[in-house]
Parts: sequence; structure tokens; C-alpha cells
Amino acid sequence: MFDLFKTKAEVASAEIHRVPNAAAALDFIFDTLRKEGVAEAPGAKAVWVPGPILGAPAERIEAAVPGVHCRVTRELAAESRIGVSEVDAAIADTGTLMVDATAVEHRLVSTLTEIHVAVVRTARIKPNLQALVDEMGAPKGAYLSLITGPSRTADIERVLTIGVHGPRRLIVVCVDDASGVN
Repeated sequence: MFDLFKTKAEVASAEIHRVPNAAAALDFIFDTLRKEGVAEAPGAKAVWVPGPILGAPAERIEAAVPGVHCRVTRELAAESRIGVSEVDAAIADTGTLMVDATAVEHRLVSTLTEIHVAVVRTARIKPNLQALVDEMGAPKGAYLSLITGPSRTADIERVLTIGVHGPRRLIVVCVDDASGVN
């Protein structure tokens, strides 16, 4: 299932990475933040919504890279370059991520930043939307978001433009053993 998801997501210009566990995922994300120049300055910050997949406490995340903030506000997200969040599932046949974005923090980190780093359990990659809906039953959240690649539009003279309504880059980290870190 992972291979199909990777192929389809890369067609949509997402960057897909697979790691064995939560510790490796944290190392990968911290390295990415450092390479992208995250710092405590407007336009260089990162916002991060901690979650159960990685299981790292906010204090540890914020201490690892200066400029990372886990208390996400609209103002902080607007002046951040990178947003990190965990998503609920992925859909292989379209390369799509699904997240319950009822909490506003999930929408802020995945729409206001230039780069969105999304973390998903590899085991939560489903073959198609119908399989995901069948498994979920009635949606529990008030705001489900489906994300396929970076933000794109072609509504002006059919010219494809990336990053107009959201991130210019989507980096997906698939975690095989998502039992978290302590």
C-alpha cells in the first residue's frame, strides 16, 4: 500500500519519506527544520502540533530546534515558514492525506505556512477513499481535510500556480512503528 501511496503522492509533487519509528521521524523532522533555516525570527519560525504518533512532549520539540513553537496561534502560524502536524490517514490511490482539522491549530499549520510536514502512520494508508470511509463510519470531526500535494490552482488562464492558497511544499513522513517516544 505504501508504494502506491508514494507513487501517487509524488505525482502530486509531495515529498515522501518512510522511517522505521517515531525516534527516526523526530530526527528526520529536526534535521529538515535545521536545513530549512528555522530560527527565532519572523518568517523563519516553525509551528508544530504535537500528537500521539510521535508522542514527544512540546518542551522536547521546542528545545531541539530554536524557533519551533508548539503553542500555535494564528499570528505565530502567519509568521512561520514551516508547519508540522500529524494526520489521521492516507489514501493510496490518490496520494491524499486525511486529517480531522476540527481543532484550528491543524488548519493553521497546514495552510498558512510555506512548507507543511505531515506525519502519518504507514499502517493507516488505505487503498481508497471508500475503504477509509467504510472504516471510519460516521465522521467524528466537524472539519475533515483532504490534502493532495502542495497547494495549487489553475483558475487564472489555466496556468498552474503552486502555493497560492497554502504550502508550496508538502513533506510526508510515514512512520512504520508509531508507538511514540518518551
